[in-house]
Amino acid sequence: MSLDQKLLSILVCPVCKGELKYDKSTAELVCTLDGLAYPIEDDIPVMLSDKARKLDSQEREKYR
Repeated sequence: MSLDQKLLSILVCPVCKGELKYDKSTAELVCTLDGLAYPIEDDIPVMLSDKARKLDSQEREKYR
């Protein structure tokens, strides 16, 4: 799957409105400010905070 760059440029974290980073290996959009990873299911980003996964400290460092 390849996330459209135009879509990625307009998507923001629903919690803090911060920038998201696309992680192709995990199919997630990652907010480093909140430490949340939003899943991408069937090529559709699931931008719901209750569906997001919390990053552990090691993962947060990886995305900095």
